[in-house]
Amino acid sequence: MRTSDRNFPFLNQAIRILKNHNSRNNTAINKQSRQYLLTSIAGLALFLGGCSLPNNPFQNRQSPTLPQPAIDAPPQSERASISAVPTDPNFVVAAVQKVGPAVVRINAARTVSAQAPDEFDDPVMRRFFGSAPPARRVERGTGSGFIINANGQILTNSHVVNGADTVSVTLKDGRTFRGEVVGEDPVTDVAVVKIAANELPVVPIGNSNVLQPGEWVIAIGNPLGLDNTVTAGIISATDRSSSDIGVADKRVGFIQTDTAINPGNSGGPLLNARGEVIGMNTAIISGAQGLGFAIPINTVQGISQQLITTGEVQHPYLGVQMVTLTPEVKEQLEIESRGRIRVAAEQGILLVRIVPNSPADDAGLQAGDVIQSINNSPVTKTEQVQQLVERSTVGSQLQLTIQRGQKPTQVAVTLESLPVQQGDR
Repeated sequence: MRTSDRNFPFLNQAIRILKNHNSRNNTAINKQSRQYLLTSIAGLALFLGGCSLPNNPFQNRQSPTLPQPAIDAPPQSERASISAVPTDPNFVVAAVQKVGPAVVRINAARTVSAQAPDEFDDPVMRRFFGSAPPARRVERGTGSGFIINANGQILTNSHVVNGADTVSVTLKDGRTFRGEVVGEDPVTDVAVVKIAANELPVVPIGNSNVLQPGEWVIAIGNPLGLDNTVTAGIISATDRSSSDIGVADKRVGFIQTDTAINPGNSGGPLLNARGEVIGMNTAIISGAQGLGFAIPINTVQGISQQLITTGEVQHPYLGVQMVTLTPEVKEQLEIESRGRIRVAAEQGILLVRIVPNSPADDAGLQAGDVIQSINNSPVTKTEQVQQLVERSTVGSQLQLTIQRGQKPTQVAVTLESLPVQQGDR
């Protein structure tokens, strides 16, 4: 609809006030005129809030007086923690000042043996020079971490301290301490380091379960040796599977962000706009730009508490290699088997290998079986199976409905602890 001066007498008065103001050679508007002007403009804004103006692509065309569709909102306790659009233009500064003192640099050194050149295995060479001693060299790496306890407990990535002979932790104030690795979990890439210090600054912890794509996030770390570097961006996606980003041996639903993350950022915090830690920066995709990944802080907390309490983490273990069943997978399977293997099911999880002596093997599962549901919950993607297994406990039992040939079958599998260095689910 078009607006006219006839419909808005208060607008005419506001315009006259502006004209009078201009004609007075920029003299101050008197107090009564200024108040009338503000009231008139506010009234116009409220009125236009329910109108649809032509050629305005940003106008909400739905009248606020109409009933709105129901939205599945999070509980009130979680709703308050969802990041809103920051109103403070310096919200990044505020977040960094709040958290920065609790972000640390972690230096790790490990001694590795290098394979001697093949020439030294030649009998003639050994005759004259003897056996070559094993070559040794020291590998050094730098990562980041953040303090979660005033008595010196620090979280970082497992790959930052894995196999390290020595670990040192440098605080933002310049103090350096020898670090002790309390425990690490390569499956989720989480580690806990302890230093002998008291009254340290700590980070505030947020809730990664309520994150949404588009929220502002901030990363603090030591990329490429540049200490206390701050970058900012948004959450690009949540719950990215490990297979999506090329680290299939991890059991994490990653946060994807376009915040700049580089080597050295590993183990550092990812913050929301309020300066709360909602993730641990951990991975990048080689050659990609604007693609960084973080472990959700809720996952980090669960793993770290087990490491602090027992020094290790038990992950439930099924013992299968699997693939999401699609028409393309079915066709490829028939081609590669030259028609000897045909899968009747149209969807589900195709088991391509059963690990010997695993819980799946003990339960009688076979390659070629198709999982249709677990504990009466339908599954159509491998990520669903991974999540259901990971959320279970060692020793618990899963009820699987599988299709073997044309026949549905019920199979009960008792989960065991994931063997060390075993990447199968």
